[in-house]
Amino acid sequence: MKRVLLAALLLAAGQAGAVENRGVTEDNLPNFFEALKDRMTFPLAYDGGDPAAWRERVLPQVSSLILPYDAMRPYQAEVIDAVDRGTYTAQRIAFNITDESRITALLLTPKGEGPFPSALMLHDHGSRFDIGKEKWISPWYDADRLVSATEWSDKYFSGRFPGDGLAERGYVVLATDALGWGDREGNGYEAQQALAANLFNLGSSMAGLMALEDVRASEFLASLPETDPEKVTAVGFSMGAFRAWQVAALSPVISATVANGWMAESKSLMAPGNNQLRGQSAFTMLHPGLLSLLDFPDVAALAAPNPMLVYVGEEDPLFPASGVQAAMTKMQAVWDAYGSDTPLTTRLWEGKAHTFTADMQDAAFDWLDEQIR
Repeated sequence: MKRVLLAALLLAAGQAGAVENRGVTEDNLPNFFEALKDRMTFPLAYDGGDPAAWRERVLPQVSSLILPYDAMRPYQAEVIDAVDRGTYTAQRIAFNITDESRITALLLTPKGEGPFPSALMLHDHGSRFDIGKEKWISPWYDADRLVSATEWSDKYFSGRFPGDGLAERGYVVLATDALGWGDREGNGYEAQQALAANLFNLGSSMAGLMALEDVRASEFLASLPETDPEKVTAVGFSMGAFRAWQVAALSPVISATVANGWMAESKSLMAPGNNQLRGQSAFTMLHPGLLSLLDFPDVAALAAPNPMLVYVGEEDPLFPASGVQAAMTKMQAVWDAYGSDTPLTTRLWEGKAHTFTADMQDAAFDWLDEQIR
């Protein structure tokens, strides 16, 4: 009797379908990830109508989901040291970026009569943590960091320091270290996941804390007497591009944005072999629950109708061209809804990989000059 019952159970199980023997792929995706992607409908995405009304309805929800709290501590800025660089002055400063953290930063100020337009420079990830702010601005205070920064400049920026270049164009430039980089360096690549987990357990997140600090840095920059508060911009490369369009959406003081090297529809990134699946670095751009409500281009579009430029290299292995183009099309619909004179400039840059080369910088910064001057 027991054998008959067992045979019947086995037959029923076979009719119901094979049991899942291995639950994850080699990329650590659940093997049913395509079904989960189908569930992602982005209910808060722009779907036509009045874009200003959409923004007014959606932005508070996005802000409350991304930002862990409202920081209120006074900045109490002080100058650590300074050097004269001809047309501008470079300073190393300290200020309170949140209620808990006092950080060092680099501030470049043009000579002459201000106030000046300004740029918040947001650095990349790059799996290199000994430098952060120094990826944008040539350091004068540490020989080892100068070597690292020069290597980075040669690899990604055609040997330039783009922050110094913007200062020469007449911008006040501020660059900070995200938690884990530069003066705030952590314990290496493999430790990122533990840091992210600990921040979750502390009621925050790695990406949320970074977003909060970027908002505060933008507001600090806008508060400086040398800065025109109506002409505060955000500039970012790679992870910094993610941070740039994110802070443009979240901060009321950002008036124009240059984001080079980070934009795509999320579903295109959740594919076997994509860098987004590696864990570790992904936590710097992971807001729990966000993608159940809206997609990356929807978040960026919350910055509309302010001017925004988005470049992605056509040969960038991190961002599939089809996913990039779809995201840019989705963003364009929002800017178009505000009117034909609202500038969104997007480009899948031919022949470029994951870089911000001299010609890309020249085109982006010429565009930025046109928007704010």
